Amino acid sequence: MPEQLADTVDPANWTCPAPLRDQPVVVMGHGGGGALSAELMEQVFVPAYGNATLAGLADSAVLELGGARLAFSTDSYVVRPLFFPGGSLGDLAVNGTVNDLAMSGARPAYLSAAFVLEEGVELTVVGRIARAMGTAAKAAGVTIATGDTKVVDAGHGDGVYVTTAGVGLVPDGVDIRPQRARPGDAVIVSGPIGLHGVAVMSVREGLEFGVEVASDTAPLADLVAAMLAVTPDIHVLRDPTRGGLAASLNEIARASGTGVRLQERVIPVPDAVANACGFLGLDPLYVANEGRLVAFVPPSAADEVLTAMRAHPQGTGATLIGECVAEHPGMVVVATGLGGTRVVDLPLGEQLPRIC
Repeated sequence: MPEQLADTVDPANWTCPAPLRDQPVVVMGHGGGGALSAELMEQVFVPAYGNATLAGLADSAVLELGGARLAFSTDSYVVRPLFFPGGSLGDLAVNGTVNDLAMSGARPAYLSAAFVLEEGVELTVVGRIARAMGTAAKAAGVTIATGDTKVVDAGHGDGVYVTTAGVGLVPDGVDIRPQRARPGDAVIVSGPIGLHGVAVMSVREGLEFGVEVASDTAPLADLVAAMLAVTPDIHVLRDPTRGGLAASLNEIARASGTGVRLQERVIPVPDAVANACGFLGLDPLYVANEGRLVAFVPPSAADEVLTAMRAHPQGTGATLIGECVAEHPGMVVVATGLGGTRVVDLPLGEQLPRIC
């Protein structure tokens, strides 16, 4: 650096804007799906609840009940703004839970819906969200069978929060979980990434990128069913929501004790997302999705699974983006277009808060 600048800059005074790992209080990063979220689960909730089912930390738990294998999941949705290009809080609340169930290979069947409403929110807004949920449930083939409503004082909420839980049946012979990733598995993503996070950020901050970017929010259970019709031996499925594709792949690599190697040039990043991320200083691999999945598939079935995915409306952009490897266990790396390799680590918090 220039000599005059060196005289005035003291590296000892530099600070990092990211939250520290030993935070004594909750910070926004704890909800971001990254390292802070993982630590919150591992250090607070898993020890408190103490059971092997929760310890798997999958998108949904697979349970044996009355001779049936059930997938069970719950999620809360606190997106801001409530409505955005391509969807709304209501769509997310249904599709998110439907997709969490589908990532266990389950056929989703029933949902619950709990609303927390802030005093003063317009009933027309609540009605729009409820109608969006009804439409999304019909499209996903599920029934919203029960629910609850609470109201909090004005200034103590953010308009509307929604929590949904869901159950579905897991077919016989299906065992999909992050621990089953194996070296040699093909890593497939179902379509272009980053659309949801950029769509939400564009309306939240009033940004324009030349073209409207719409969320990819969609139910994925039918796509998963089409994949399982090719082979029930799909090893891992994950919908890369908070923390994006990078967080999901890191979680899978760590759970299975394997490595993941991606090819940067083939990862499907739409131009609008790439341009927006370049403008905002974001990495598309860490941007949230709400209608995409990543699959780890045995190499012998990869071509057939890809063909089946591309024949489905939610998988037309399915792409083979890499493979599972024995090298660098627990790590994700990307081979860049320049011939180098970079590590894609688990994010600390999240680049875009409050996007689901």
